Amino acid sequence: MKKLFLLVTTILVLSLGAFAQENMDKMGGVEPTEKDKTEAIPTNAYLKRGAPIGNSKKVSLNAVLKDPSKYAGKTVRVEGVVVRSCKTEGCWAEVAENSNSKSVRIKMKDHAFFIPLQSAGAKARVEGEIQVKTLTKAMVDHMIDEDGAKFDNRNADGSVTEVSFEATGIELIRAAK
Repeated sequence: MKKLFLLVTTILVLSLGAFAQENMDKMGGVEPTEKDKTEAIPTNAYLKRGAPIGNSKKVSLNAVLKDPSKYAGKTVRVEGVVVRSCKTEGCWAEVAENSNSKSVRIKMKDHAFFIPLQSAGAKARVEGEIQVKTLTKAMVDHMIDEDGAKFDNRNADGSVTEVSFEATGIELIRAAK
């Protein structure tokens, strides 16, 4: 009886381990490839990552930042220029309408796709969901220390309430020189 119990327990533990690994892959365990990180952004066509851009409503980033609650939880399409991006994996970018306007942090949904590490300066079309949420102090510190993120208004506890964008798809193009 003990042997049967040990056998069943071992099978159960191994099965749960495989299940956990499979779910880890679905929940952000995807790693960027070297091509993801280094692919050149073309000047004559869009580099496309994630899901294809659909027919969602196009809104200006300035309108979103002026009244984020109006757009929170809604799927929209925005356009702008990448002012900075993750320098480790390409898992986020900050996009602004132009170099003089405020930016929105774009996260790649479920950490399932990535943009080139040298994306700053590229024009971007992005589709996804506007979110308003509070980032923990630990997350804010990580983003500042590791990736050079900038936050205008930190809360007293070091957290930040931010307007962000969870992208389902992104398209990048460089201006011809």
